[in-house]
Amino acid sequence: MLTKSEIDLIKGTVPILKEHGLLLTKHFYQRMFRLNPELKNVFNMGNQKNETQQTALANSVLAYAENIENPGVLLPVLKHIGEKHTSLLITAEQYAIVGENLLASIKEVLGVGASDELIEAWGKAYTILADIMINLEKSIYIEKDGLPGSWSGWRKFGIKKKVQESDEISSFYLYPEDGKEVAFHKPGQYLSIRVFVKELGLFQPRQYSISSAPGNKYYRISVKKEVGQGGTKEDGIISNYLHNTLVEGDIVEATPPAGEFVLNLESKGPVVLISGGIGQTPFMSMLEYLANESEKREVKWIHGCRSANVHAFKNEVSDLDKKFDWLEHIVFYDDCSSSDDNVKKGRVELSEVKETILLPGADYYICGPKLFLEKTIKDLAALGVNSEHVFFEEFGPQTLNIN
Repeated sequence: MLTKSEIDLIKGTVPILKEHGLLLTKHFYQRMFRLNPELKNVFNMGNQKNETQQTALANSVLAYAENIENPGVLLPVLKHIGEKHTSLLITAEQYAIVGENLLASIKEVLGVGASDELIEAWGKAYTILADIMINLEKSIYIEKDGLPGSWSGWRKFGIKKKVQESDEISSFYLYPEDGKEVAFHKPGQYLSIRVFVKELGLFQPRQYSISSAPGNKYYRISVKKEVGQGGTKEDGIISNYLHNTLVEGDIVEATPPAGEFVLNLESKGPVVLISGGIGQTPFMSMLEYLANESEKREVKWIHGCRSANVHAFKNEVSDLDKKFDWLEHIVFYDDCSSSDDNVKKGRVELSEVKETILLPGADYYICGPKLFLEKTIKDLAALGVNSEHVFFEEFGPQTLNIN
């Protein structure tokens, strides 16, 4: 346990973290990769380049400092991070490496402002957090090991089928090379896959939602080709590699399914899915699962994307919509010029479909870019939806920020 003086020391760094947190985490990663270059095979180096990983860590360190008197409020978020860590096979030894470099970075960045007492307090606080995470992740590893068809480490999967779903999204059907069964995944979970990138001389892992129903002999992931935008955003390293280089018959490696953004299988109430762009992929798994269930639940799916050209699974979902009376699919396109379908013009506006989505006892699942999530969560709150029934997933680095 931290003493009151140690808590006060850590809380005293909150203003510094708010102003210079990103500087600290950038220094930390540079230091750690210089001294432990093998960890570059574990981290997403694309997120390092665009500084999203550094920003996420800065937010996490700040949130921990702000809640140091009651870190229990962070536990729900820690579970999400633990799922990500186990999918990357993070070990207890790596926590020691991170802790050593983080404390050294605090001392080097703060200089004379980093007293021995402050470093000692932060060291104790980090040890407490690391122990929580190590024990949490140990339980997740044990739980996964007990599932039929599960495995440990990186397992080889062959790309048996590659299907272009839209102008920018392709699906990859991954079958285990050993011919054995695969673990049943919860609808909404993701796979961590890794490939060796010759240009970097590194293995690079990425997380992609499983877009197929559980219970198959394969996993399907559906990947958006991330293309740079006039210098403000670079091409996605792995997404472009998957689209441009890998073909049917090639091999990737994967760890068991992970993630907590999953369909509540215990509930029998209505389901409202709200997605933006590539955020539709976990919902394909949920929808296929629900379509296979004998007891049907009412499902409303609101999806927004730029145009019909980038709308993946458009025909498949439309066919299900026509086939089943329990499903209603409403689409918003920024650009309707190339579509003859009955779609709504512009960005997703829940106020336009409130009569459709405001259902007693419904659970609301949201997936998409950060700004889309923030707007949708606010819009649902404005419509009177209880936050306890709202679940969301943002693709990208996890953070301890609970606001």
